[in-house]
Amino acid sequence: MTSIHEIDLNSKSQVNEFIQFQYDLYRGQKNYCPPFYDDIKLMLNKAKHPFYEHSDGIFWVAKKEGKIVGRLGAFVNNPFNKYHQVKKGQFYLFDCVDDLEVASLLFEKAFAWCREKDLTEIVGPKGLSAFDGYGVLVEGFEHRQMMTMMNYNFPYYPKLLESVGFEKEVDFVSCYLHSDKFDIPEKVREVARRVLGRGTFEVHSFTNKKEMIKNWASKLGIAYNKTFVNNWEYYPLSDKEVELLVKNLVQVLDHRLIKIITHNDDIVGFLLAFPDITEALQRHNGRITPFAIIDILIEIKKTKWFSLNGAGVLPEYHGRGGNALLYYEMEKTMKDFGFIHGELTQVAETAVQMRKDLMSVGGQPYKNHRVYKRKI
Repeated sequence: MTSIHEIDLNSKSQVNEFIQFQYDLYRGQKNYCPPFYDDIKLMLNKAKHPFYEHSDGIFWVAKKEGKIVGRLGAFVNNPFNKYHQVKKGQFYLFDCVDDLEVASLLFEKAFAWCREKDLTEIVGPKGLSAFDGYGVLVEGFEHRQMMTMMNYNFPYYPKLLESVGFEKEVDFVSCYLHSDKFDIPEKVREVARRVLGRGTFEVHSFTNKKEMIKNWASKLGIAYNKTFVNNWEYYPLSDKEVELLVKNLVQVLDHRLIKIITHNDDIVGFLLAFPDITEALQRHNGRITPFAIIDILIEIKKTKWFSLNGAGVLPEYHGRGGNALLYYEMEKTMKDFGFIHGELTQVAETAVQMRKDLMSVGGQPYKNHRVYKRKI
């Protein structure tokens, strides 16, 4: 018999059980990348995660014969609902054995909780910050997860969600890019050269990580939030949420791969590329120890893969050459640093122009994550 238990967030043992289930479930899966343990722990800490300053969440586990067989978190994001004039809940941290009864009972709890809060719909998987990754993997199971910037799951997850009444909300496609196939059109290069020649925009690179963090990191976080104002997932972040976004970015950045575009010293665009440290994260199973940090630093230097997970120009600067500069710098990043493989990570299907641009420079869709929705 399956029983559902709400997690007491003041109980260290219950929180640890909730977190550990994912690591146990995916043990031995070669394409799975374990998240940072402390990052997941922060999601269950209402005193420290900035999301809970304005919103709320709840967590459950499902047990059979005393053993955890599933888990789920449900949330209400009040600023998102206010900005979009909707009454949506969201779910995240869904993991489950291949058992429809377990999934159904977990989601029944989530639906009831959302109704109590006068919500009319629930969507997910959708995390608490911009770098948590969106959706359930529905295509591309044969490819390795890109660090912790997206989710990985077993192929039966979509079936479970659809069986409890979920349907597609939006897809996030990731594109593979090989250095030999990355070829931006000559007219794009020419636009980029002209823009740089006029001095309208400037491209800033960084000589060290300290300079980037001290002088630009907070400004970059604010620009990141403003750039995606027209995106499906957007809502105005609080100052502390911007701080968390920057902290997550800094964890895995290589300052050489970060480019910002300025206009009169204001950030109007950016290119965030990250060396792929998945293999190091897999070796240490989500734990950050002194040895793990050394291993990650070594992996940064030797990897031939990178992730582009954040590229954009403020909406008011579209059509003024900024996008051409982005692709020009993207090509330079890949070739100047000797990367052979690139991933353009999780581009929403609602970002129509960006997806067209990615195809035109040689990007090939190879993973698809689906965010689901259900009326409640």
